[in-house]
Formats: sequence, C-alpha cells, structure tokens
Amino acid sequence: MPLYTHEARRFMAGEGSQVSLTAATATLDADTHAGALCVLNRAAGITVTLPAATGTGNVYSIAVGTTVTSNDYIVQVANATDVINGAVALSTDIAGVSISAGASDDTITMNGTTKGGISGSYLKLIDAASGKFIVTGTLVSSGVEADPFSAAVS
Repeated sequence: MPLYTHEARRFMAGEGSQVSLTAATATLDADTHAGALCVLNRAAGITVTLPAATGTGNVYSIAVGTTVTSNDYIVQVANATDVINGAVALSTDIAGVSISAGASDDTITMNGTTKGGISGSYLKLIDAASGKFIVTGTLVSSGVEADPFSAAVS
C-alpha cells in the first residue's frame, strides 16, 4: 500500500540507503539521513549533529566503517534543550558492559579505544519526543570500557 502523506514519504526517504560520512563535521537532516545507514569513514574523527528532536519517530542509524585513530567520533544533539536517553552495550571482550545515558546527557563520544569507535560500532537514535532521542547500540572498544555519554552541548 503506498504512503501518501508528506511526513510518511519524508520518513521513508532514506530507508535502505547508505551515506558515507567523510568530512570533519556532518549535520544530519530527515530528508537525507532518516532511515539511512550513516557510516563514519574518517579516521581523523567526525562530529555528527542530529536534527532537533521533535517527536517525528525518525530513526538515525550510525555505524563505524573506519576505526577512529585521532580525535573522536562525536554524536551530539542540535541544541542545549535536547537530550539522549537509553543505553548502549560497550564491549572489548566477551564480558562487556551496558552503559546508560544520564538524564541530561546529550553527546556520545567514541575515541577509538575505551569508548568505542572501532569498526563495527553501531548506534540507533530515535527522535522519540520533543527534546528527546532514544539510543540503543553496540560500541566496539579496546581496553577498559568507559562511559561514552556526557552533557557537552551548550
């Protein structure tokens, strides 16, 4: 059955596609990135800014294709009123840990070692409500696992 509303088409626009991110910064938007797989492919790091959370239900999937070796892969909200809630699995070995975002966290930092950012790391962020993204995912790390969440956007 075809989708007829503009919002439905926009939500589906990126589904099944892949976008390789290779610049130092990337600002995601619904038309290009919602439903697509955004692959981080810059060893020198990328800062990815999500669109403002408005409750659209749009899904932003981010995968690490190239392990970050300098700087960081940073995924952050668009403004100081948005937050990221949820949890990710972070694993160096078979044990691994699960880490939950704090109530005011708005940034995920992957450093290529203890906080993820190794090829195969994956995040799924859902625009769940006005001011709120929900995150799930698995971050591949090395060394002793460390919390990738912070409240850094001002």
